[in-house]
Amino acid sequence: MGMMDGKVAVVTGAGGGIGRATALELAANGAMVVVNDIGGTVTGEGRDSGPAQRVVAEITQAHGTGRAVANTGSVASWEDAQKMVQDAIDNFGRIDMVVNNAGILRDRMFHYMSIEEWDAVMKVHLYGAFYVSRAAVPHFRKQESGAYVHITSTSGLIGSVGQTNYGAAKLGIAGLSRCIAMDMQRYNIRSNCIGPHAFSRMIETVPGQTEEQLQARAQKTRPDHIAKLISFLGTDAAAKVSGQIFGVRGNEVYLYNQPRPIRIMARPDGWTSENLATHWLPAVEKAFTPLERTRDVYAWDPV
Repeated sequence: MGMMDGKVAVVTGAGGGIGRATALELAANGAMVVVNDIGGTVTGEGRDSGPAQRVVAEITQAHGTGRAVANTGSVASWEDAQKMVQDAIDNFGRIDMVVNNAGILRDRMFHYMSIEEWDAVMKVHLYGAFYVSRAAVPHFRKQESGAYVHITSTSGLIGSVGQTNYGAAKLGIAGLSRCIAMDMQRYNIRSNCIGPHAFSRMIETVPGQTEEQLQARAQKTRPDHIAKLISFLGTDAAAKVSGQIFGVRGNEVYLYNQPRPIRIMARPDGWTSENLATHWLPAVEKAFTPLERTRDVYAWDPV
């Protein structure tokens, strides 16, 4: 008996990396899984049913038939998102969890980024998370239970060079998750985010990394580390956990703060450009968030 016994999950982008590790972990903990993956490249081109089918085969081999089904729809399609949820209902009779993990990259410096590169990333990440979440919520409301886990990124939470589309989408997902949590709390539906550090084919595309650095990351930050927390967030033990942003880096699990005012100044006579420059700026500028990269914020080696 696992902590997810009898529950049904839809995992998007589950053909490899974090999604695959999550599907396997959920199944190992007793869940039945809709394994979604379009089978495209890192940039989103092409379709291949192989990755999703292979993960289903892994689950079947480990846990027997009837524990997983493949779905090759695109999260960027509202109709396909509906079909993912319907596959859970048709095959397993219910849905208890959505893991919004599917993603692509179209990295480009901002001054070169095209409209198509912006739209493609937004459609998969932000629209995709909305589409699949929205498709599941009627079922969650009816049964008055359900869990969403959305994959955000330090590219949005902290910032990243050459990823304005990806960072904007991933920070948007954090806002989406928070608002879902607030709207749905009356129905015992919870929503959380995870900003993962894990070696995957998407991480391999990040410039400025040596082969040695890539190998060290592969050994210390594995997708199964993130899968453990995702699985926990789908259990009844996490029933009171909602609206939060978590991180996983190797054996480290951490909680992010969320934006709140940290310095407040007021003038009874109001502000002008001149007194903002002479009084407000000197008082607050030492509290500004520096333009740091993820590697600057996480300067220590993962455990």
